[in-house]
Amino acid sequence: MNTTRALLYSFTDRPFRPRKSLPDISCPKRPREALNFRVRLRTDQRCCIFRVSVRNSGRGETGKVYADVKSDRYEILESVPESVKLEEDALDDAVLDSTVPWWEEFPKRWVIVILCFSAFLLCNMDRVNMSIAILPMSAEYNWNPATVGLIQSSFFWGYLLTQIAGGIWADTVGGKRVLGFGVIWWSIATALTPVAAKAGLPFLLVVRAFMGIGEGVAMPAMNTILSKWVPVSERSRSLALVYSGMYLGSVTGLGFSPFLIHQFGWPSVFYSFGSLGTVWFAAWLSNAHSSPLDDPQLRPEEKKLIFANSSSKEPVKSIPWGLILSKAPVWALIVSHFCHNWGTFILLTWMPTYYNQVLKFNLTESGLFCVLPWLTMAFSANLGGWIADTLVSKGLSVTTVRKIMQSIGFLGPAFFLTQLSHIDSPAMAVLCMACSQGTDAFSQSGLYSNHQDIAPRYSGVLLGLSNTAGVLAGVFGTASTGYILQHGKNSSLAFMLLLEVFVQITLGMVLKSLESSPSFQEDNLGENLDFYQIGGLVFKFFNRLEDEEGLPSIV
Repeated sequence: MNTTRALLYSFTDRPFRPRKSLPDISCPKRPREALNFRVRLRTDQRCCIFRVSVRNSGRGETGKVYADVKSDRYEILESVPESVKLEEDALDDAVLDSTVPWWEEFPKRWVIVILCFSAFLLCNMDRVNMSIAILPMSAEYNWNPATVGLIQSSFFWGYLLTQIAGGIWADTVGGKRVLGFGVIWWSIATALTPVAAKAGLPFLLVVRAFMGIGEGVAMPAMNTILSKWVPVSERSRSLALVYSGMYLGSVTGLGFSPFLIHQFGWPSVFYSFGSLGTVWFAAWLSNAHSSPLDDPQLRPEEKKLIFANSSSKEPVKSIPWGLILSKAPVWALIVSHFCHNWGTFILLTWMPTYYNQVLKFNLTESGLFCVLPWLTMAFSANLGGWIADTLVSKGLSVTTVRKIMQSIGFLGPAFFLTQLSHIDSPAMAVLCMACSQGTDAFSQSGLYSNHQDIAPRYSGVLLGLSNTAGVLAGVFGTASTGYILQHGKNSSLAFMLLLEVFVQITLGMVLKSLESSPSFQEDNLGENLDFYQIGGLVFKFFNRLEDEEGLPSIV
């Protein structure tokens, strides 16, 4: 097929030739309006198709109109010189560049990802600021350690309540509303913290629990949104970027809170951090949509890429609880999340104590070195996401990629923590801790990506279920560590770090034994449902099992 393009052609009886000099056909701009014309002509099957498109980008609105005119059949008597073609293409590209701003060409799905990243950045900024502000607050209100522990734990009261509820809400009404509600809710609770502390301890406990309610819906809502916006080929990168926002939020919160407290007093931390949520909320309302189906300005080529994923973009009407909870792979996902968070919460909560009591660092050094794992996790999460998506693009199955990433996420921490038992150098101990958390971040491309792989329509509910188990692991693991430390010696903390190795390796052994049971079969939710085999990769890769029953309603 011959194809010729130009800005203007004339239809005459003479032989068909494009004009080399292109007349100016632009119309004068009206005030407050920008009408951009684009005229094309292409030849197809010995006829001309004349297309005129108009883009209106004035008054804050954009729109396109197309009109096609098809000519009579003709004979091309002379081919178009290559120089003319290049000249026309260059001019056509120039017209495109001048009429379409760069921000309109930026993929909308990545706008959604960046907004989710910033939401999770704020999430951990607002969560960790209390760990710094609690010191001057305790001095001002004469709180004892038991009261401080009660205040710190009150956040989880609300956080536990809304994990599953947030997943149900997000899957049924759309993630935009739920995530927007969560951010504005916890931002208001953050800003009200100084007022509640002044009013009394019961009011502060309620406000902290309310903050947990808002943050509890964030992860399920985000998972639901990205399952609809991001294709499988970009899933690992997008989730890794979003979760790295949590790590960077911890670094930002721990870094800026002492400065604000020193300059303006401890209430300024809550007022300033809380106000950032309102700014994000305004940007979210104007730019986000729960699904590509809801975005009228989504470009056709991007919509085609997104919809190449076969999963439905429509919200679900009901949750098939009996069907979901009857599937062993779902429970394996829950168990994996529990085991993963057991070690992660212990490390991040008791790391300063380990640095201070075992490695004999002072408090300043302990605080400084505690930032290093968060930075390492932010870098490693994005590195793992890029590697995972690259492997998928090279033809490796998504199932195998998830296995590889989660194997690193389980085996890496297990290896580096075992080195602590025979390392005398504090510098090497800090390096092992950082590497442990760095390899743990590869789980963002394994465990945390698998909810969307196995059931994209119910990814919010699945994440709510598994993260509830993960939060319980954090609560019980942290509490049990404190009990052992109180009734033991300093060396008990090193024992607790090694306990994480035992938990993660035991996970692999348990799931390996479950694999041999006839009732523990892979369901036909797509090629990635055999996530329960990931734990068994502590020992080897397993072959996929054939499904006899299938679960088409979850796809």
